[in-house]
Amino acid sequence: MPTPHKNNWKAKIKRNLCAIFLPVAKNRQGQCNRCGACCKLPKPCPFLGYQPDGKAFCRIQKLKPLTCKKYPQMEHHQVTRDVCGYWFEKED
Repeated sequence: MPTPHKNNWKAKIKRNLCAIFLPVAKNRQGQCNRCGACCKLPKPCPFLGYQPDGKAFCRIQKLKPLTCKKYPQMEHHQVTRDVCGYWFEKED
């Protein structure tokens, strides 16, 4: 399994560029569980909000950047795999 990216600004810039030019991997499965972990990469987003039940939400959902919409785009970009609702099937 590839080593995941680090949780830093350089990795975030790379994820942003990939989100613009590349599609989401076909082997990505699952759905967002609204944990909010991806919204804290590498620092908490100012548009991150929480509902009373603890579920995260985006305060600018209609303007949400591609990097947020597509996260995790590829398995090696997934920094939050321990809590994320997405996973990647093994490719044949």
